[in-house]
Amino acid sequence: MVEAPAPMSPDGGSHESGGEQSPRSNVQEQDRYLPIVNITRLMKKALPANGKIAKDAKETVQEHVSKFINFITSEANDKCQKEKRKTINGTICSGL
Repeated sequence: MVEAPAPMSPDGGSHESGGEQSPRSNVQEQDRYLPIVNITRLMKKALPANGKIAKDAKETVQEHVSKFINFITSEANDKCQKEKRKTINGTICSGL
């Protein structure tokens, strides 16, 4: 069976939680987000060479991109379960 990633905390908790445990799972909240280094690299590609990115902007994008990926994965998982599939693939994701 395909497992969806653990849901995000309903209160939209900060990823600067210092490793707080979510009450709904044993996954640390910081582990639900993409690494900030990867987010920063992607953001810098869209800016001029001398562009700067504020720390809170990086963190906000990190949180929202991670939530978006979680949502897409969850929807693909639901579709797989309805179709009795065991694998999420590009065909499933493109059909959402």
